[in-house]
Parts: sequence; C-alpha cells; structure tokens
Amino acid sequence: MMTQTDTNSQYCPQAAVKYTQRASRNTCPYGQVGSISCSTRYAKVLYELNISKEAIQKARDIFTEVPQLHDVFVNPTIQTDQKQRVIDQVFPEEIRNFLKVACRYQRMDLMDDIFAAYDRYCDEQEHILNAVLTCVEPPSEVQLKEMKAFLCKKYDAVKADIEIRTDQTLLGGFVLHAGSDEYDWSLKGRLNRLEQKLTWR
Repeated sequence: MMTQTDTNSQYCPQAAVKYTQRASRNTCPYGQVGSISCSTRYAKVLYELNISKEAIQKARDIFTEVPQLHDVFVNPTIQTDQKQRVIDQVFPEEIRNFLKVACRYQRMDLMDDIFAAYDRYCDEQEHILNAVLTCVEPPSEVQLKEMKAFLCKKYDAVKADIEIRTDQTLLGGFVLHAGSDEYDWSLKGRLNRLEQKLTWR
C-alpha cells in the first residue's frame, strides 16, 4: 500500500559569493526563512559554486575532528575578522569564501544541516534516489536488487540507495520510504488496515 504527502519545492536563488560585496550585513544572501530553508539555499549555492567534493569533504572532516571550531564561530564575542582568519588558516582554499559568507551572516551553526542538504541536492541533480527500508529481517541480495530496480523505474532514477533498518514491531513484511511516498507491506500495517475496515462497518 502506498501513501503520499505533498512536499513544497524550494526556490533556488542564483547567488554567488561576490554578492556579499554589495549586500547589507543584516541580509542573508542565500535566504533566511527558517533554518531548514536557509540550509537548503546555502546547500544549493555550494553546489552551484562547483567546489570540488574533495574540498567539501575535507571541510566536513575538519569540523568533525575539531569540534571546538564550532564554539569559535558561534561565539559573539569573537570578531568576524578573527573568525575569517581562522578559516584562512584551517580550511581548503576552494571553500574559504563560502565559509566566510556563512560566518559573516552567522550561519556557521547550520553547517551540519547545510552539508546534509548539499548531499541530498547532489543526489537529486545526479538522479540518485535515497530510500529507507524498515523490516523485521534484512532482505536477501536478490530481493534488494529487485527493490532497487523497482525504485529506479518508478522514480526515473539512475541509482537507488536503500538504508536498511530493523523493527520487530512490524511483525513481518516491510515498509519502504522513498521521498514523500510510503509503501507499507508490513503485517502490522495490514492488520491496522483490516481493523480500520472493520471499525468503519
């Protein structure tokens, strides 16, 4: 069984780092309507800047390996020019301007969300579908291959990546989430639908 919910598409501004040279300090150049929207807009700009994935991954690794950097960048008592000097000293040259913009507009606290949104946007542009399979027991290689083929055909994707999670409360079968769609072929789901039908009578 499939259920579907509507999702709102985000408008992607055609922005670049040079924008900051003429923008006011009180304006977020990539959008500022909620943290999720702002993270998405920054992620799209990061993609549009064509910064190498190696440089982006290196920056992510630095944030992970040196968590104290987060405290430095979000500390309001540290001057912006001091924070930008840290960026010049620590991060790959390719991504420094982008990070300086995020720092200047106080968005460094969203970097984890921005990087996660960047991953999702890359997958969208490369037609890679991410799905989550929740089941009692992991599927066989053959079953997994068939599910990926189904998803690629259904969503016109060139590749499907499936994250497998186990949940014993499903009793049997599985639930497959792809985008805003849910395919519930679990025993628990079937029993719930049967109970609903009996209740409606």
